[in-house]
Amino acid sequence: MDKINNSLSIAIAQTNPTVGDIHKNANLIRSFRNKAKVKNTDIIIFSELNLSGYPPEDLVLRESFLDTVENFANDLAMETNDGGPAMVIGAPWRLDGECYNAALVLDNGKIETVRFKFHLPNYGVFDEKRVFQEGQLSGPVSIRGVRLALMICEDMWFSDVSETALESGADILVVLNGSPYEIDKSNSRLSHAVARVSETSKPLIYINQIGGQDELVFDGGSFVLNPDRSIAIQSSWWEEKLVFTNWINSSDKWLCKKSIINKDLSKLENIYNAMVLGLKDYVSKNKFPGVVIGLSGGIDSALTAAVAVDALGAENVLCVMMPSPYTSNESIEDAQLLAKNFNIRIESIDISESFSRVKDSLSSIFKGKAADLTEENMQSRIRGLILMSLSNKFGSMVVTTGNKSEVSVGYATLYGDMCGGYSVLKDIYKTTVNELCLWRNKNNILCSLGPVGEVIPQRIINKPPTAELRPNQKDEDSLPPYPLLDEILKGFIENEMSISSLIKEGYNGDVVREIWRLLRGSEYKRRQSAPGVKISNIAFGRDHRYPITQSFNGDIKKKK
Repeated sequence: MDKINNSLSIAIAQTNPTVGDIHKNANLIRSFRNKAKVKNTDIIIFSELNLSGYPPEDLVLRESFLDTVENFANDLAMETNDGGPAMVIGAPWRLDGECYNAALVLDNGKIETVRFKFHLPNYGVFDEKRVFQEGQLSGPVSIRGVRLALMICEDMWFSDVSETALESGADILVVLNGSPYEIDKSNSRLSHAVARVSETSKPLIYINQIGGQDELVFDGGSFVLNPDRSIAIQSSWWEEKLVFTNWINSSDKWLCKKSIINKDLSKLENIYNAMVLGLKDYVSKNKFPGVVIGLSGGIDSALTAAVAVDALGAENVLCVMMPSPYTSNESIEDAQLLAKNFNIRIESIDISESFSRVKDSLSSIFKGKAADLTEENMQSRIRGLILMSLSNKFGSMVVTTGNKSEVSVGYATLYGDMCGGYSVLKDIYKTTVNELCLWRNKNNILCSLGPVGEVIPQRIINKPPTAELRPNQKDEDSLPPYPLLDEILKGFIENEMSISSLIKEGYNGDVVREIWRLLRGSEYKRRQSAPGVKISNIAFGRDHRYPITQSFNGDIKKKK
């Protein structure tokens, strides 16, 4: 279509699709397009694979799944014959028997053209080469009088796709994204976008989805850069949004009028949003009626309960206090106060008698053996049994409360406090747990269903961490102080450092070697742990694929 005038309106649809629910996703696309139609928008653009949901993983290996995607895509295309905006949507798409990660252009009642993703990520949480074929470098597509270079996520991280588009006469670079959140990820996105604009002198539209999907959470933050690399539009984070952008063609160069520019969020606010949205979507998309949490009076379960209420509302959260002979009155009081502050229903089930009976039943077999970790773990496993029984009876999902520091070194009980369907703190170190509790007492997030104010009792934040599974127990009886432990763990996990390199950094060699031993020896536990939202650049799960059976000692092997 030839250019009729020098102005254009483009809507950016930052949506929350559901993987596999193609009917629901299609209705979401219709809803956003209808809003754009009312505003006389020329084009509306959606995120990567938004019709199927992202990431669809092995669903795209099923022909019936791809048939359904194709049927709904054709239905949506037919609807563009109504005088409303043209659409660019993301979908898995077959061509000549192969499946591609595609951007579909829907206009004039049909699928006008298709562009395929060229760079398929195959690292970290991504394994697209396993399920998709690599596309070809392609030129722009002409839509409503403008030539759009359609790139899909990873395509923006390299220069060849945008260079090809420039050589073919592109007017605007458009990037459809399913870019998961991790700390400082928004800076990396912006940096690569600026690089593409610098190389081509073309404006760039970046569309990202929001929502939780298993261990991933997507933060949105869609934006537009003008040819001078300035930000013309910065959409919000952590919420669905339809952003209208207005364009003018001046001296044969398209420019976006500066409009909405949302400020960046702080590190802790982003992390808290990620935890809330990750839990909210995991519960709602898997159709659980609510959650059950074992409340100990400690800081980890307190933060977990706070996130659960903010995500789901207090009426959908049940907390259970399960005191044993070693539980302090202080812990019971703190748990009750926390529940009161959040208006959570709390039940108390004393496990002392159950613990005694389990010990008695094993006394003949354990004869002559001193009490040790076995008896500590019994208490945790009795609690796990109670929580899972409540889950079975009432349908609510158990949320585990262990943090990344504990999970890293195995300071958690398999089939005990590790029982559950989801882990809010799985990628949150203990020191960050403290920071988040302090932050939550002074702040709240936009979508929160919980109360404001100092809701997490200060005594919970201040008291020394303890599992209370034996008399006068403290975490530091078995572990280094958490600030030190977390620094060394980050060195091993996120920075992939060796033992010798950490010792050169000034850490005690015996401590470093012991932490490596605990980290390596706990892999079998982590493989059986609940999924949890990814926060760091290397989270346990698909980011961290180490063998359970392995003997690498964590250091450089020198030749003799």
